[in-house]
Amino acid sequence: QVQLVESGGGSVEAGGSLTLSCVRSGNTPIRYCMGWFRQAPGKTRERVARISDGGRTEYADSVRGRFTLSQDKAKNTFYLQMNRLKPEDSARYYCAADPRNLCLDSAFKSWGQGTQVTVSS
Repeated sequence: QVQLVESGGGSVEAGGSLTLSCVRSGNTPIRYCMGWFRQAPGKTRERVARISDGGRTEYADSVRGRFTLSQDKAKNTFYLQMNRLKPEDSARYYCAADPRNLCLDSAFKSWGQGTQVTVSS
């Protein structure tokens, strides 16, 4: 079983930056796809970005060009660098792991508890 712990959330003004981290532990598979999702109150969960085991990244249109995924496999950690933040980016951000490296939304089976991001205008 994989455990995921997010950190790095906080409150910033519009235009600011934050870097979220997700540390993975437990029975980590050799290959995996990792994703960041977010959910704001009253809204459905949205996939923000994902990165395959081979390093292929995909971003939601709403964050492309502002957010960047990266990972440090030696540390079992992956990151979401968020720049030029907007108030509409405010949400609870969750990292998720897909142990089969399918990178499909339905394949993400392990989830962290989330970290809150609040962007003020």
